[in-house]
Amino acid sequence: MITKYTSEIFEILRKGNFICSNSPNEQIQKLYTVLENPDNFEDLHDYFYQIKYVLEQGNEYFYFSRAEKNVDLDRKLEKAFQWIDVLDFVKTFDSAFDVGYRFSPSDIINQLKNNADLNTKLKTLKKITSDKKTNPDRVKKVIEKLVKDNFITLENEITETYKVLTSFNYLKDIITTINIPEEVENEIPE
Repeated sequence: MITKYTSEIFEILRKGNFICSNSPNEQIQKLYTVLENPDNFEDLHDYFYQIKYVLEQGNEYFYFSRAEKNVDLDRKLEKAFQWIDVLDFVKTFDSAFDVGYRFSPSDIINQLKNNADLNTKLKTLKKITSDKKTNPDRVKKVIEKLVKDNFITLENEITETYKVLTSFNYLKDIITTINIPEEVENEIPE
């Protein structure tokens, strides 16, 4: 049974966005509830598969994946490396940075003043922040990227407070799926 929300779900997910359980947007929460129903999920999975979209379920989030050509894999790998650097940056900012975490850009900027390691990690994010010269501008650019890719959302405009969405688990899942065999782990590349 295809639901009355099918086209809305498609429009959100086809843009590379996530449908998260902890979104502050009530309509996204409604769509999450629709997708969470196993019967709806199975029907929608089969429906979208016919048009070459694979409906995937993560840890309290849903997204689309597609079969990729090898050329696209290189682009995806580069993007994955970029996200590893972003994850490293936010975890250096606060190791508690995870789903449900709330922060403001000023929290990060204040910590940059006293944390040389965090400063170094911010400099490694050149692909995201290349056109920015000051740390506040660089931090703003990283936050914009996280918002654009639907990993965080602006929760309070007045206090400029952001909330980490459940789709952040997707980034963590990328890291945990990387397997480095023990015999390779301690080798020095030639």
